[in-house]
Amino acid sequence: MAKVKEMTTDELEQFIEQKVVELLGDPDSGLKLRPEFKRKLQLRLKNTAKRIPHSEVLKKFGSG
Repeated sequence: MAKVKEMTTDELEQFIEQKVVELLGDPDSGLKLRPEFKRKLQLRLKNTAKRIPHSEVLKKFGSG
């Protein structure tokens, strides 16, 4: 494992998040999606006209 001083900001954030999940667990683990939410999600996924590629979002809004 790399030393903290050698990690990028993104790597450090990911490492911290991973450790928090290991210690506290995933709060969404075991939860189920409501049927209404599933239906809306399926409709959104079928409507490709409103989808924007990730690269376009980054161009428009930046990467953080």
